[in-house]
Amino acid sequence: MATPAPSSLAPRASTLWRMAGRFPPRPRAPYGTSEGTPCPDARPDPTGARTFRAATRAAAAARPEAPARSRAWTPPYQADLGLILGVLRRGPGDPAFRLTQDRAVWRASRTPEGPATLRVTLRAGRAEATAWGPGADWFLDRLPELLGAADSPEAFTPRHRLVADSARRATGLRLTRTGLVLESLIPSVLEQKVTADEAYRAWRRLLTRHGEPAPGPAPERMAVMPDPRAWSLIPSWEWHRAGVDDKRAATILRAVRLHSRLERAAGLPPEKAAALLEAVPGIGPWTSAEVVQRTHGAPDAVTTGDLHLPGIIGYALTGDRTTDDAAMLELLAPYAGQRHRAARLILLAGRVPPRRTPKMPYSDISRL
Repeated sequence: MATPAPSSLAPRASTLWRMAGRFPPRPRAPYGTSEGTPCPDARPDPTGARTFRAATRAAAAARPEAPARSRAWTPPYQADLGLILGVLRRGPGDPAFRLTQDRAVWRASRTPEGPATLRVTLRAGRAEATAWGPGADWFLDRLPELLGAADSPEAFTPRHRLVADSARRATGLRLTRTGLVLESLIPSVLEQKVTADEAYRAWRRLLTRHGEPAPGPAPERMAVMPDPRAWSLIPSWEWHRAGVDDKRAATILRAVRLHSRLERAAGLPPEKAAALLEAVPGIGPWTSAEVVQRTHGAPDAVTTGDLHLPGIIGYALTGDRTTDDAAMLELLAPYAGQRHRAARLILLAGRVPPRRTPKMPYSDISRL
């Protein structure tokens, strides 16, 4: 397999899912339907939540439109936007992430300085970024870290032929560093103990109904996630309609109440940041690893407690699909300090155990 061009996004449609141990889901049903049945998004909402959303959107529309800010930066290494930024995408139709036909990546985020939209392209090895909104300067100042400038892949030494072959093909892989904790924490909590499709649906619905329109000329239906106060005001029935059980909703509400403290975790070493996150009830090692992988670009933050990852790594390296967490960590021991990078490269290799059982059934608690 030839090494992909640094700026190629089109061939990376499936690799965006392999980054996090997920694979392309079923084709999406038309908007407003779910498996051919009426979608909960289309239900009437007589509760008053619609009034709150309208007020939030009106306030966003009344905000003076800041001029676009631009920045160009040439990475001193080969970079691939799909490989670097694909881990930030939370499923198809993620309102905060979009890939467009012109090979541009769009992100809508809530920065410490306010909401912002970022558009970044990579042509002939040169990154060109444009940002809109109050947080535009914050976004652009951190463009190099977002594209992996703080990563050190040269510290990685492959110990298996499969890993070496994957590293040779994925020369544009760098670990991104966003510096935004809640942005990674909330969708990671939504992904606890449910299928990816269920978590992605919840994230889409919550951002679409309670977020703000993305600043600037963002693609249609892009949204910035709610601020901490808006998260705390989401009524219980809205969590239920999004398919989020009480335990996960309570964990998110605890996190947003502590948002100031948790956001400071971005400035701590990954191990201390993970410990700070795990001090919040409902956040364990699986969730903290998923967060620091994105906020810190932590090369050693391997995910444990995942349903599929140990089996994939065990099958890829030894042919044993029954590998558990302990055996997975033993297999990754030669990569101490770089275990997360090794896991990413193993996932990119695409050697996964064949399916033997039906796919886990989709459970929609919003219909209960």
